[in-house]
Amino acid sequence: MRLANYACFSVLGACFLALSLGAAGCGPAYCTFRGTLNDPSSRTMRRALLKKGMGDFCQQMLERNAPLRLAPDSPVIGRFFPVQCTSPDGDDLYVNVSGFGYAYTNVTKKMTFTMQASALYRYDFLVTEGDRCDVYAYFRTSRIDASNFAVHRIEGQAANVLNQLTSMGDNFGKQLVGKKLNEGFTVIHYSETNTDDFSLGIIPLGQKPFHPYQVHGADRVTYENERVEIHQNQRDFVGPIKVEGEGRSLYVTAQLDGTPAADVLVMRKPEGDASLQLYYEYPQSGPLAAAPIVADVVQQGVEWKRAIPVPPGMYYVVFDNTPTAGTVNPPVSALDDRAAVVNYLIQIGDAS
Repeated sequence: MRLANYACFSVLGACFLALSLGAAGCGPAYCTFRGTLNDPSSRTMRRALLKKGMGDFCQQMLERNAPLRLAPDSPVIGRFFPVQCTSPDGDDLYVNVSGFGYAYTNVTKKMTFTMQASALYRYDFLVTEGDRCDVYAYFRTSRIDASNFAVHRIEGQAANVLNQLTSMGDNFGKQLVGKKLNEGFTVIHYSETNTDDFSLGIIPLGQKPFHPYQVHGADRVTYENERVEIHQNQRDFVGPIKVEGEGRSLYVTAQLDGTPAADVLVMRKPEGDASLQLYYEYPQSGPLAAAPIVADVVQQGVEWKRAIPVPPGMYYVVFDNTPTAGTVNPPVSALDDRAAVVNYLIQIGDAS
């Protein structure tokens, strides 16, 4: 049953993207005292500092999405959007999160789903030696109390009939969600750029997850730096992206491969939420719920860069490979599924 392979996502990733290790309680001093911090006897102190730096874990988590992928270095194939989260105070991090999402597979085409999981994590951090002085926070799975995955809609007709006849897809999905939860996760704070990074699994100290763009300097906040694969008649909602303060811009860089062109759309959160809900509820992709505030086209092999001044608020960047939004009209043929592979970098900074 190949349908089972499609739950192999970083399902809890949204929870962990919110961690900001730059506020871990020791500030720039973690570079000066990293020898003391890294000493095995300092574990209790490290845990206390990291716990203080996590702040209101759930509040931050609910403001982000989790990019979903089949393997650590493979393109994003969907998103998980958390809608409820509880994290009671305790010596370890206990998280109960639920939400919805979408993903693409070669059998189901677009698949939307709901997910709920509860897990307990032991946490600790270490600081790299040398010039970089980066902080690696490790969250190792201690216990999984629940991991529930349920298919909501399936675009592919053959897979849809199969899902109606058996619960095997849901059950197998739950097993794979549990497998991913068991891997734990790593959050990295880069001192040079004052940015944070997330990866499923335990990343060895000093190594880095894959990202398509090299980011230098700390004058902009990086929201996402990813590669997404958007198949025929699909779209991807990146967000919601929170912009605080006046005089700010969204800085979006994108490069396309696989198709001649794709649409890049920017939407305010209310209209983006409504469009995302339509994408979740209906098997086939239709029009957006409202017009975007910015619409442009990224061409294959040509780097696209825009600075988009925006007032304070929350926004989505939508990459679209459908004929029902934007101006690009990609072919719709069962025999010609040309996936748009987009490398993108989304940052927030002062308007020029």
